[in-house]
Amino acid sequence: MQHATFETPEVSLHYITQGEGPDIVWCPGGDQTGDSWTEQFDLLPGFHHVSFDPRGAGKTVSHRPPPWPIATYAADLAALIAEVCKPPVVIVGLSMGALIVQEMLMAHPELCRLGIAMGTSGKKGGFIHEWEDAEVKFREGGGKLPSDFALAHYALLMYPSEVLGDDALWAKCKPVVAEAYAERDGDMLAAQWQACLEYSCMDRLPHCTRPLHVIGFEQDMQTPPARGRLVAEAAADGHFHLLPGMGHCSLFRHKPEAVAGKIGEIIAAHG
Repeated sequence: MQHATFETPEVSLHYITQGEGPDIVWCPGGDQTGDSWTEQFDLLPGFHHVSFDPRGAGKTVSHRPPPWPIATYAADLAALIAEVCKPPVVIVGLSMGALIVQEMLMAHPELCRLGIAMGTSGKKGGFIHEWEDAEVKFREGGGKLPSDFALAHYALLMYPSEVLGDDALWAKCKPVVAEAYAERDGDMLAAQWQACLEYSCMDRLPHCTRPLHVIGFEQDMQTPPARGRLVAEAAADGHFHLLPGMGHCSLFRHKPEAVAGKIGEIIAAHG
């Protein structure tokens, strides 16, 4: 695996690459970094894998303070793809990263072969809007969760009951939660989550010119799969896939093989 920095006037974007072959570009969720995807890199050989640290997380340094709307994250990624890939690429993302996938397909279609958006919605509403808005306001007000409380709080949103009820599985997945949230900068968390809260693309999806595959997780409490199904149904060339027994972050340590298998199946179906 190789680490590097891509410089633009606005951002020093830290990114990683691994392997050779057709490009798959991976978009991390909020509070995660490019290194989060290494399991998927190893499970999908024969590709040139690229991922990055979005503004507000990891080693990336933004030269402009927030707000950073999803369009800004997509513009950063578009510049990176043009620099280090051979477009059009397959682009995959989870949560905030899935919003970046949707924006890439609509704002930069010439760079994208197809998109795979996991644990996503096209517009926040109802409970998930209320919950995310409360998280942002808590952080903007200076709120900080002790690391042990943050671990328990976010684990409930990331993993299904199978993980939380199995001591061995929990020990395996716990470091994923801790890495994202135990010492999270509250201002940066709020900046990323505010971008997710404000994003809406449902009115543009019918005009999307690239295939969009949405993967929902049956036990996803953070972004229930019904939200993702609406995205797939709205897209001009949309497809919905539901993976049973999985939560929002089950692709990390819990059931990475199941996710890699589905991603490989989708890519193969497009030749």
